[in-house]
Amino acid sequence: MKKYFLALLMMTAAFANAQTKENKPKFSIGAEADVLPYITGGYYGSVWASKNHFRYRAVITNVTTPEFMLKDGFTNNKMMVYAALIDYFFKPTTEKWWIGSGFEYWDAEIQTSQKISTIKYNNTMFTVGGGYVWKFYKNFYLNPWAAAHVRIAGDKSVMVDGKKFEPSLFIPEASLKVGWYFNTKKIKP
Repeated sequence: MKKYFLALLMMTAAFANAQTKENKPKFSIGAEADVLPYITGGYYGSVWASKNHFRYRAVITNVTTPEFMLKDGFTNNKMMVYAALIDYFFKPTTEKWWIGSGFEYWDAEIQTSQKISTIKYNNTMFTVGGGYVWKFYKNFYLNPWAAAHVRIAGDKSVMVDGKKFEPSLFIPEASLKVGWYFNTKKIKP
């Protein structure tokens, strides 16, 4: 995973250096909360920094997979998710359309419907997504988004009370984030 993360950072640095000096926007920092984890009884926290077209995010999430998304006979699929993501905005500010990708580590546990045992498993996911940042009041914004997560490493299956649980290879997701940002002074070329 480290080599993938380093490759992603090197590509981002190359793109950032390719920006012209005439179009230097403000440096911004911010934080976000996502609605979906709260609906499932968890939480979501993200902090970010941006310059030019790029936003760099660190995320921590606690989420429970909705029952309708689990194979029959399984329940309480709870995850702690740690993510490092890089987003590209089509404007040189952190607003309107963006696309992004990165890596996530999912530290999870699951039970069967009988709730006899709790088994732990983990996965490393590659994520690709996008969304739209709408700044609606002063420094607050809404960010509807969608993403696809693909398992690139980790447990392909675990046994829980004699039943085989196989984490999905591909997981789609969509939600709404609420965020706040702060712009610093313009950075001189």
